[in-house]
Amino acid sequence: MSAQTELEALFEAVLFIAERPLQTAELAQLASIPGLQAEATLAALGDELSSAGRGIRLQRLDTAWQLVTAPEVGEQLAAYAAREESRLTPAALEALAVIAYRQPCTRADVERVRGVDSDYVIRSLLHRRLIAEVGRRETPGRPVLFGTTFAFLERFGLTSIDELPRLEGEAAQVAALAAVVDRADGP
Repeated sequence: MSAQTELEALFEAVLFIAERPLQTAELAQLASIPGLQAEATLAALGDELSSAGRGIRLQRLDTAWQLVTAPEVGEQLAAYAAREESRLTPAALEALAVIAYRQPCTRADVERVRGVDSDYVIRSLLHRRLIAEVGRRETPGRPVLFGTTFAFLERFGLTSIDELPRLEGEAAQVAALAAVVDRADGP
C-alpha cells in the first residue's frame, strides 16, 4: 500500500468514526503531515469516493470535512431515516428557514421574523444538530449567533448553503426589509 493510499485510508476511517466534521488542521496533525498535503489527500479521497459509485461522499464546508451519504442512494435510505428522525414541526421549519437564509443570526432575529417566542424551537434544532452556535454578536449581552450545520445540509440534500432556493416575491421583500432593520439596529 502506497503512503498516499495509507493516508486516504486513515482519513476515511477517522472521518467515519468522527461524531462531528473535522478540520483540515486536525487531520494533518493526526497524520503528522503538513496542512497542504492533508488538503491534497482529502481532495483525492473525495474524488475517489465520488467516482467509484460508492454510497458515501466526502463533503467539505470551508476547512471542515465529513463523510455523508451519496445523493444517489437517498431515496432508498429515506424509509430508514424516517424511523430515526421525527418530522420537523412547521414552527421548527420556519425557524430553520430564517436561520438558513440569514445566518449567522440570533434567537431575537428569528423571533423578530416569526413574531413569536422561539426558545423551544431553537433548542429543538440544536438538539437535532441542524443548527449550531457559530459565535457571539458584538452587542450588549453578546447574544449567541446560530448557523446551519452539516446535518442540515445532509438532511435537505444540499452540498452547500449556496444551493438554497432563491427567495422570490413577498418572501424576498420581507428578507430585504429585515436586513435593513438589522443594519439600523446596529452590528
